[in-house]
Amino acid sequence: MMRDISLHVMDIMQNSVRAGATKIGLSISADVSKDMLYVTISDNGCGMSEDFIQKVISPFTTTRTTRSIGLGIPMFKLSGEICGGCFSIKSKEGVGTEITAGYGISNIDRIPLGDIGDTVTGTILSHPDLEYEVTLSGGNEYFKFNSKEIERQLDGVSITEFEVINWVKEYINEGVEAAFKGILVEIN
Repeated sequence: MMRDISLHVMDIMQNSVRAGATKIGLSISADVSKDMLYVTISDNGCGMSEDFIQKVISPFTTTRTTRSIGLGIPMFKLSGEICGGCFSIKSKEGVGTEITAGYGISNIDRIPLGDIGDTVTGTILSHPDLEYEVTLSGGNEYFKFNSKEIERQLDGVSITEFEVINWVKEYINEGVEAAFKGILVEIN
């Protein structure tokens, strides 16, 4: 089991990269009335067939050649279900994939959210040519980040420049704090 949700996000985002995505979305939302935190990673990659969708939640199914098992999606699924949450996967070949895990916010077995800013910026640094969109909503707060919008404002300065990527990390983490402070116990 991963120690926090952000590590699951990083793993699933890497799946999106391997699937040939040019745009990766991350949406995290809290529904306080249902005591649920929903984490969705979406992409416009190659997608999966219905048959492969049925197999993909098994740790023994992977398209990678470096190992014979694929643990990312099954572990993401388990981490949500173990704390009273849920899991869903939608995919269409040639269109993309959307994977969601729900977590019981107050469940003692829910792993912490982790460093979402670090996860997103790490993926940006690895694959700066892709578009990344992050949306966060909790309570009355809403936050949105889009890497291509930031690049347009940078007017030729690379998003991977040290000062810029550090700002992006801080900006996303400020969004996490604004959206989930008072909702998630680990956000003070």
